[in-house]
Amino acid sequence: MDGKIGLEEHFAIADTLQDSAGFLPPETWQELSGRLVDPEERRLREMDANGMETMILSLNAPAVQAIPDVARAADVARRANDDLAEKVARRPDRFRGLAALPLQDPDLASAELTRCIRELGFVGALANGFSEIEGSDAPLYYDLPQYRAFWAVCAELGVPFYLHPRNPLPQDARIYGGHPWLMGPGWAFGQETAVHALRLMGSGLFDDHPDLQIIVGHMGEGLPFNIWRVDNKNARTKKPGSSGPQPAQKSFTEYFRENFHITVSGNYCTEALLCSMQVIGADRILFSTDWPFENVDYSAAWMDSVDIDEADRLKIGRTNALRLFGLGG
Repeated sequence: MDGKIGLEEHFAIADTLQDSAGFLPPETWQELSGRLVDPEERRLREMDANGMETMILSLNAPAVQAIPDVARAADVARRANDDLAEKVARRPDRFRGLAALPLQDPDLASAELTRCIRELGFVGALANGFSEIEGSDAPLYYDLPQYRAFWAVCAELGVPFYLHPRNPLPQDARIYGGHPWLMGPGWAFGQETAVHALRLMGSGLFDDHPDLQIIVGHMGEGLPFNIWRVDNKNARTKKPGSSGPQPAQKSFTEYFRENFHITVSGNYCTEALLCSMQVIGADRILFSTDWPFENVDYSAAWMDSVDIDEADRLKIGRTNALRLFGLGG
């Protein structure tokens, strides 16, 4: 199909480029780094050849979230967003932007998000998982109380928030010890992001902001397959030895279906797509290629040929993104 829209499509600036080294074999680094800093020529050729109309661009990972110094994190985020705004301005017919945010400081993140939406014309935000802050070895997850004012700003602006993966911190990654292949996109990315998403669901955040929309990639980071069991084993009942149920008023499945969207980025498994369509519905699944870490041609060919109804293909490939990001027809 023509007119596809992808929303997990990455770029890098000089300060963040090396953050992507190591996610693929060293012999591919020249190719990968070239894709990340491509001045749009290669990207546009790939899009044109594969029926892709728009890429919604975002900074590579972990980037800003892994900069413990708050002032530097804010500076890198601002410069990355300004760089992205220039890319979008050169081809507004083909590119849109998701803001990078210094979530080490919720007030600074709120201000930068507001600037990006109201002044730069971005259509949402993307954070690479939890943030790190100087003087603490504890990851900052966004269900923590200090982030409620940030979420209020996000809800007021009416823009979606993409919760993108990153690896756990070394002290939290001992489960993977001796098995480095489990780190990164093969497994740890999905587990880390799914836990973060469940924390948001269980915190009561979506009771305060029922219209807030979160996006997770890679066919939902395992949540479509596991959300029933999470609900079944919690059932909003007090457990022995616990202080009570999670603060949330609804089931996890309800929040998943009302406050989350998922993308197919980097997970082109037909069986997983069919499961996801049954659990969250075709109206909440969106196409993405995960460029430059995946190939546009492979992603697009799968989307064009996967055995689903043509109306659902159009939703997933295009119209869901138009609706979610307010992009018009």
